[in-house]
Amino acid sequence: MMAWIALVVAGLFEMVGVSLINKFNLEKNAKSLGLLVGAFGISFVLLSLAMDSLAMGTAYAVWTGIGASGGAILGMLIYGESKDLKRILCIALILGAAIGLKIIS
Repeated sequence: MMAWIALVVAGLFEMVGVSLINKFNLEKNAKSLGLLVGAFGISFVLLSLAMDSLAMGTAYAVWTGIGASGGAILGMLIYGESKDLKRILCIALILGAAIGLKIIS
């Protein structure tokens, strides 16, 4: 159970890191870079801890799913990206697949 918690938190930091890439592109300064490196650093450490107990393929798929879908959601909420229904349905498919991997693991 702790591995799954670490994996979800790693995915959340991945999501923040993806959002911070955009922030860094808008504001190229040391603070933005530090936050970006910190978010991805924490994400990688937690992913590594989760992979001590979980299969690499499952852990990586869930991690990237949370990061990709979360990054897209943050893009919609923070950066005004498209909120098209087809886009939202595709994000739901990614999250559903991650949940499915948890159920069968």
